[in-house]
Amino acid sequence: MLTRPGPSKLRPDHLDRQAFIYVRQSTLFQVREHTASMARQYDLHQRALDLGWTPERITIIDQDQGHSGASTAGRDGFQQLIAEVGMGHAGAVFSLEVSRLARSCSDWYRLLEICALTETLVIDEEGIYDPGLYNDRLLLGFKGTMSEAELHWLRSRLQGGRLGKAQHGELRFRPPVGFVLDPLGRVVLDPDEEVQAAVRLVFSLFAQHGSALAVVQAFQEQHLRFPMRQWGKRHGGELVWAPLTHSRVLAVLHNPAYTGTYVYGRTQTRTRLLPGEAPRVKGRTRRVACADWPIVIHDAHPGYLSWEHYLHNQQQLENNRTFRPEDHPGAVREGSALLQGIILCGVCGRRMRVRYRDDGCTPCYVCNEQHVRRSGPTCQVFRGDGVDTAVAAALLEALQPAQLVVSLATLDQLAAQARQIEQQWQLRVERAQYEADLARRRFLAVDPENRLVGRTLEREWNERLSEVERLEREYAALPRLSPPLVSPEERERILALAQDVPTLWHASSTTQVERKQLLRYLVKDVTLTKGPTTIAIAIRWQTDACTTLAIPRPLRSCDQRRTAPAAMDRLRALISIYTDAQIATILNQEGYTSGEGGCFTRQKVQGLRGRYRLPKRVANQEQAPQDVPRADGRYSARAAAELLNVDVSTIANWCQSGKLAAIQEAPHHPRWITLTPELIAALHKPERQHKPRHSSTE
Repeated sequence: MLTRPGPSKLRPDHLDRQAFIYVRQSTLFQVREHTASMARQYDLHQRALDLGWTPERITIIDQDQGHSGASTAGRDGFQQLIAEVGMGHAGAVFSLEVSRLARSCSDWYRLLEICALTETLVIDEEGIYDPGLYNDRLLLGFKGTMSEAELHWLRSRLQGGRLGKAQHGELRFRPPVGFVLDPLGRVVLDPDEEVQAAVRLVFSLFAQHGSALAVVQAFQEQHLRFPMRQWGKRHGGELVWAPLTHSRVLAVLHNPAYTGTYVYGRTQTRTRLLPGEAPRVKGRTRRVACADWPIVIHDAHPGYLSWEHYLHNQQQLENNRTFRPEDHPGAVREGSALLQGIILCGVCGRRMRVRYRDDGCTPCYVCNEQHVRRSGPTCQVFRGDGVDTAVAAALLEALQPAQLVVSLATLDQLAAQARQIEQQWQLRVERAQYEADLARRRFLAVDPENRLVGRTLEREWNERLSEVERLEREYAALPRLSPPLVSPEERERILALAQDVPTLWHASSTTQVERKQLLRYLVKDVTLTKGPTTIAIAIRWQTDACTTLAIPRPLRSCDQRRTAPAAMDRLRALISIYTDAQIATILNQEGYTSGEGGCFTRQKVQGLRGRYRLPKRVANQEQAPQDVPRADGRYSARAAAELLNVDVSTIANWCQSGKLAAIQEAPHHPRWITLTPELIAALHKPERQHKPRHSSTE
């Protein structure tokens, strides 16, 4: 039933105000292709003239072309219309149908409320409505509800159709690099061998290094490129080659299509309200966990790796995350800390951080999560070199039964990687040679008289030939990762060396990154607990078996320079008998060392006496008892003279003649004489013998 204009609706005061014609189409495709619908909306200008509005009082609002009516976000034209109606400038709002104005009941009823307050009419191609009248408002509300429901039904049907095709693996998307669609619409491997080799090389390098960034660095070191397809009206999937980036490596590693698996529902989009003066709604896309994918069809098309290999790669990428390091060990780094990322605190269970001192030479493991987050005390701090040495020894011991298997696998992996890089470069040169041959055929096919075209094709041919020469020079000068072929003799020598894993572990050619990777293959984590005198090390292997070690706690720097207790006890026994120089000689002879690791000197003995407040030697030390031998049973010359009841000079003569066996560390140093009970009984004099004095002649 049509609502016809009457005196109760269209009044002169409506004609005195502006007539706003709202024009909108939902997508740019509709704007470009559905011109008839747009023309019908612009024809409302003539209807406004027929109803009595003058041309200068008619305003067309068409800023919202290409925007959906599901919300007001981004619809500046609708916001302008609301403002004009609210200020009472509008006498009527023209729209082809209600769905042009809004497909949301909240937006539609807000417009009706404002129109009712300002006595603004709503006019479509079917009639004139006054929102201030209950019957008209009821009809307009019903139309708005149906408009919103229509959008819901359209979306439901489209989504249902997509899900139906996806359940059978028939919903097609643009295939990733390395795949193409055959004439029947099936996903197959890219027939370009260079593209396949590049994709396989990415997976091979990631399996070797365990890091996406390391894959990028390997491509850069070898001057390799990676393919990509440019989509759009101008390109249509054209294949181009560019340097490999970190984001592209992650896109390849995260895509399950490379396993031959069809997956639908890998991402979800959730809307959120952004703060500000004008609230905005924005969609946020996030990845869905692999276990929550709604549709997964294995072996839907050929692939580059197995599903199990893909899951292993996802776990490796998850472990490499630097966000929330307490949950993930992270990728291996170049630092000297062997247990970086896999060290746990035995007190609180958190993952410990790595700090370096002495210009990065000495690693330290620190558990300071409580201090960083809540300004609490630091849990534990360890010097890392001793812990690393103990864990490395346990690892090498565990590797003993599997040395030969590990060596063979490593050798095969290096050979395969070398072949892949060689193949990649050969295919690249082959592609350049093909393009040069194609340019040559084009040049030879042109009419020789047509120099305008001939010069262009000749220049293109020369450019292709220059590109071939450049690639061949780069390929010849490029350093190889390893020889592409290994002779049987070289293989035997390598295997003989590989049987000694400790030699390879400590070799200067083995990088710290490689040691850490080998460690993580076998060790899941290491827990440290500090005791009074020892450090408890709990190694949890990948099989969940545990090995417990205990190493002594490293001494403090002051304790490391402290003289050993045994040396101090010996010094206390000698302090009241010998001079400082003699004590230093005795301690050096008996094998004691100072706190700094060197020999004792008179000054060091004197310093120890002062530091430990030892009693000074007696004033008349020369007359102190000298018959006390040192630890090896030898006597000083003075002690021997007292025992034999002779003069010291007599002892010197007996030593020079060989009558007494004596040693002397250096010239002019004291003699140390060997005396046995038999020798003492034979040489002892009942009365002291003095050297005769010669009177001087005048």
